[in-house]
Amino acid sequence: MSELRKTEVILLFQPLRQICYFRHLPNSTFILKSILIHWMEYDSDDNEILDSGVGDIGEKGGLSSCGYCGKLRNMNVVELMCWQCGSWFHESCISYQLGKLVPFMLNYSFTCKNCSPTGVENFRKTQAQLRDMCITALANLQHSSGKDGRGTSMFSLQRDVIPFLEQNWEALTTAARRSTQSWHSTLQRILMKEVDTYFTVEETGESGEPSQHHPFFGLLTLDLTLIRPIVDAPGGWRSPFSGSTQQQQSGKGRGAKRKIPETTAGNKKARGDMPAPKLHGYPVDHPFNKDGYRYILAEPDPHAPFRQEFDDSNDWAGKPIPGWLYRALSPGAVLLALHDRAPQLRTADDRLAVTGDKGYCLIRATHGVSRGVWYWECTIEDQPEGSHTRIGWCQQLANLQAPLGYDKFGYSWRSRKGTVFHDSRGKHYFVGGFSEGDVLGIMIDLPEKNPVSQFPPTYKDKPLVKFRSHLYYEDKDDVPEALKNLKPLSGSKIIFFKNGKCCGEAFQNIYGGTYYPGVSLYRNITVSVNFGPDFKYPPSSFEYRGMHERCEESMVERTLADLTYLVENEGKLRLDVFT
Repeated sequence: MSELRKTEVILLFQPLRQICYFRHLPNSTFILKSILIHWMEYDSDDNEILDSGVGDIGEKGGLSSCGYCGKLRNMNVVELMCWQCGSWFHESCISYQLGKLVPFMLNYSFTCKNCSPTGVENFRKTQAQLRDMCITALANLQHSSGKDGRGTSMFSLQRDVIPFLEQNWEALTTAARRSTQSWHSTLQRILMKEVDTYFTVEETGESGEPSQHHPFFGLLTLDLTLIRPIVDAPGGWRSPFSGSTQQQQSGKGRGAKRKIPETTAGNKKARGDMPAPKLHGYPVDHPFNKDGYRYILAEPDPHAPFRQEFDDSNDWAGKPIPGWLYRALSPGAVLLALHDRAPQLRTADDRLAVTGDKGYCLIRATHGVSRGVWYWECTIEDQPEGSHTRIGWCQQLANLQAPLGYDKFGYSWRSRKGTVFHDSRGKHYFVGGFSEGDVLGIMIDLPEKNPVSQFPPTYKDKPLVKFRSHLYYEDKDDVPEALKNLKPLSGSKIIFFKNGKCCGEAFQNIYGGTYYPGVSLYRNITVSVNFGPDFKYPPSSFEYRGMHERCEESMVERTLADLTYLVENEGKLRLDVFT
């Protein structure tokens, strides 16, 4: 983080000391949001490398903390990624005798003790291709250049790359050293062949003539946190950069149905298959919200007090980690929630489509709304005979193992007969319902007087639990108390649209609260969602906001909630008194 941004954080804390006492004034939240919108630039923390070389990676650059100690990734040391859970581990945290290694290696297979069936780590180094060795070499040269202040991203093949390979040959590959130097020219041909795929090249200087050190090569992807080991999987060859794969694509004929790949945690994996560790920043293997408990994925909070002391300490193994050292991860886009759904539902890899399974069950979106007019769309992609769906809005406590509109926390429109439901009571709304191929619009209008707090809950005071090398906040639902607090919100309403036609108001004066887009499915029907901005049938006669706009606003609100908690508890948050 730059010194300017550090100063802005400190300056922001001063007014928060007063704001924490009068933040409920009408204009205070708006003013704070405006300040933070200007300050945050929204994705500034997603891909930041701290001065110490420790990466706060967030969603874009892989996992952000060690799967054993919970401390941030450190680009200065060797780290290994488990091929099963996708978590990263510091070399110093691994008990297996690894031998000589270098950072950013590609040619290995590592299984952490959390994923190993025997509870014992397993490590195997494989023979690397020259191309892969060059990726590792260029990554290390680039990182060293950044540490010493040069910031160079292009390096001479003869002066930089080949000497690095010669010096670290045994660490880079299991192949024997080359006895002649003929491989130097082979190396150049390989690099040139992969230009614009993995590498960039500079063949001449500013004068247009090559110097004695040309050609210069660099990595096409400058974000070193994206580098990961290569694994051969049945689905195809995996790229050394996360988010990039080369696989055989199956052809699609005209009118072909959209295929929904299965990503539920309970699916059996083919032997040797490497599952994608994350889908849009969320672990594939994760706990589900159920049995009255809610699990919120946590990431290290670089602004928390004593964060550096915690990262430097070796005394926390096996001990509970203070929740205030972390923060709830804010999704980078409005999507269908992987954790906030019935486990039997199958979501697409892009998390914008879902397929049902047997009885009615529910999935919610990642973001909710509490004020204003909001809109989203869904399309019935595939509706086998006897399958149905309900679409609408629901609060967080709506039952995931029931149809939407089953309880007081949800409002829905059913495909069969077009009936609308709330609290298990149905009423006639739109004759004929909807079916395969229809595009449905779902709008909610929540007045500003909604009693829900402007600040979302901060989870820094909640316990952290570990699941598959990730940390989650654990929160307990209080359904009886929530039912007592439900009050009708005067002026609120829900409106549905079918293929661009307004079907009228389905519900008026709904209960106050925060509402999430919801879809419940009966049997193997497939529904895709569109949270904006490119709607197929945007309602022209209404002033509204697409659900996609909620993402950035939610980041600001959550940051406000977390910073306010840190200010209100300043002086109380200490590692030496934590129990």
